[in-house]
Amino acid sequence: MQLLSAPDPTEQVEVVRLPRAARAWRLAVAGVVLALTLAGTAWGSDDDFPVGPFLMYAGRAGNDAPVGSTRVVGLTADGTEVPMSGGEVGLRRAEFEGQLGRVIDHPELLGELGEAYVQRNPSAEPLVRVDVVQRDFELRDGVQTGAFTDHVVVSSPVEAG
Repeated sequence: MQLLSAPDPTEQVEVVRLPRAARAWRLAVAGVVLALTLAGTAWGSDDDFPVGPFLMYAGRAGNDAPVGSTRVVGLTADGTEVPMSGGEVGLRRAEFEGQLGRVIDHPELLGELGEAYVQRNPSAEPLVRVDVVQRDFELRDGVQTGAFTDHVVVSSPVEAG
């Protein structure tokens, strides 16, 4: 393999100009992309990304507003909570949170997560239920106080397999 040397700075380089039609076409495409992005920003949702807003980090709560964290847990017959992180069921947290509205509308989908957990962890204690739990952390002047509240957003039984 041969290395290329730097071009001679005194050498004249021929500039190739785009024809007028090509420039107009590129300008029109850029205008359409800009219009879609502006419309998506004004009226769009996360589903319209990349021409709509990605709202995950788009807002800020007050210094004393609670901060929410959603988690999925399986429950065994004796009430023990089993964390169901991405490695446990093959679904990352962001993917799950993006589908949360659908899960609330169709709680039986949680049962499928429980079944996926059992398949991936055959020696684990069987699950009887899967819950989506929202934990709200209390803040004072933007600092966690250590206090929190949990509430179950949606729940579904796991069919014995």
